[in-house]
Amino acid sequence: MHEYMERNGICSRRQFSFGIFAATMAGFARATFAAANNLAFTAVEKEFSFDTGVLRGTLHAKGQSRGLFPASDCRTGTALTKSPGLFSHYRLLDDHMRYGTAGWDWASETRLLGGCDVEVKWSADDQHPFDMMAVYHWSAPNTLDLTTSVTARKDLKRFEVFLASYFEGFPKTLVYAKDPVACGKKAFIGASKSDAVWHMFPRDEESVKIIKDGRWKMPPHPVEWTIRPMFAAPLAVRRDAAQGMAAILMAQERNCFAIASPHDEEGHRSVYLSLFGRDFKPGESADVKSRLIIDRDVSDDKAVALYERFMEDQK
Repeated sequence: MHEYMERNGICSRRQFSFGIFAATMAGFARATFAAANNLAFTAVEKEFSFDTGVLRGTLHAKGQSRGLFPASDCRTGTALTKSPGLFSHYRLLDDHMRYGTAGWDWASETRLLGGCDVEVKWSADDQHPFDMMAVYHWSAPNTLDLTTSVTARKDLKRFEVFLASYFEGFPKTLVYAKDPVACGKKAFIGASKSDAVWHMFPRDEESVKIIKDGRWKMPPHPVEWTIRPMFAAPLAVRRDAAQGMAAILMAQERNCFAIASPHDEEGHRSVYLSLFGRDFKPGESADVKSRLIIDRDVSDDKAVALYERFMEDQK
């Protein structure tokens, strides 16, 4: 009987009970570690405050799904973000439709997971034929991980979640790309006004087709993106030389098809990650992990090493 159960993936009652116990203890250990190291959110009604010793602020302020806002540097008190915040789910697009104005305006439900992470859930409705979920997790005092998941409730073609981050300061943007001037050598390429007003670094030629399929002509606020070199990895850096600080943003390449930014002098001071860019059948789900790191004295080589460590963490 036990051999039959093992071959067919059936757990005995004892195995099942042990699995629940192990999962519960693992969650307890994670919550204890997070609390001991200040790597946790604290719920206050529909808001979630944090103070990691490096970064301080609020997630889901006033019950709105607008990412981290406000957020500041604990050492200096300097504000790091402007509204709508860091790692917020902005435009929701496919090949012929913009679903609502933004994820910011779509009603969501939130809860603490294991006493340390925050889960945000959006449920399908008349305007949104899909469910979406986000889990925010501090993996280090200066490092925020975000898992974004989507489950389709109808056929979606080239579906995209446009993940937005708006910074206070950090005037210079760089994207890790294949430099066409240097025969495709990997290098950090800037977003100067002389090259374009709105910059988009795609993953490949198929991604260019998605960007140009008409989704960015849909109101409100249509955007005319200039296609820049292909990215070498979904890795961007916003730098603030005056403060010696850098914000490093990254995502898993399998479900991130472009990185976008306005030119350096433009007031949004934003970076966007174009997530998914794939078809979904009804009931089909997919997820993607993104990471935001805010640190000092980050060289280009260190930024690449941080991305490589992020990819190792996903294995």
